[in-house]
Amino acid sequence: ILSLVAEFCCGFFVILILGNFWFLAVLYLLWLYLDWETPCAGGRRSQWVRSWTVWKYFREYFPIRLIKTSELNPNHNYLLGFHPHGVLVAGAFGNFCTDPPFKNLFPGLTPYLHIMPIWFGCPFFREYIMSAGMVSASKESVSYVLNNEGGGHASVIVIGGAEESLNAHPGSLTLNILKRKGFIKMALKHGAHLVPVFSFGENELFKQVANPKGSWLRNVQEKLQKIMGFALPLFHARGVFQYSFGLIPYRQPIHTVVGSPIPVKQNLNPTTEEIDELHALYLQKLKNLFEEHKSNYGIPEHKSLIFE
Repeated sequence: ILSLVAEFCCGFFVILILGNFWFLAVLYLLWLYLDWETPCAGGRRSQWVRSWTVWKYFREYFPIRLIKTSELNPNHNYLLGFHPHGVLVAGAFGNFCTDPPFKNLFPGLTPYLHIMPIWFGCPFFREYIMSAGMVSASKESVSYVLNNEGGGHASVIVIGGAEESLNAHPGSLTLNILKRKGFIKMALKHGAHLVPVFSFGENELFKQVANPKGSWLRNVQEKLQKIMGFALPLFHARGVFQYSFGLIPYRQPIHTVVGSPIPVKQNLNPTTEEIDELHALYLQKLKNLFEEHKSNYGIPEHKSLIFE
């Protein structure tokens, strides 16, 4: 979805260059140069964009619901680990980039959804995603958000990243997390409390072409992901007037459950052992969150998370 909108924006920019409005393209390039660091400095959110009526219909289509299990004190900064990535990351967008779900449940906290820096190089598209509250997933960007002295900031990071989207099959509970410890180090350096978030139903929105590990398709997808920085899952769902084939996601409910915070004491130079210890605690809290709520959202009792 993001790539389609980005392609449209890039196409519009090309039209400006080739048409009689090339001077507008030149002015925008100048603006792009001057504004290049903004996605790493908190972005430029717009309450007007985040409150568009269309987002209400977007959330109700599935529907998307945000579930609160614990209070988050706005005097602290938080790092929310979002799982799983899925194909669309609909739960992350619907709950953290549109109002009022998060604002109503967690007053005093401002969420920032961190996405791949490559998206902020797309003309015009970058302005839209920043207005929705998205910022770069670079270390500098996360540090900027978590450095807020008065607290009240929440970095939302999709921990599994693009690689995890290749596992986004209906019923899949596999998370790419065992080797992902950078977010733990960032939480320690800034003393940001860690909060596990699990989005039930995220993997049910699309059917993906079979791509088991070791298959030729998976090998090609993984190589492309390393080259381009983002994955290319081959997926389909429903159409506008029929349910057999198309690119519109299925109407499957998404329940994004926000867990209890893990208190983190600031440590500017954490050791490998300290990072591993907090990482192990985070995995246990994430697993507990899933086990506690899975029966509410149609997950069979015998199924559990798989960490890779």
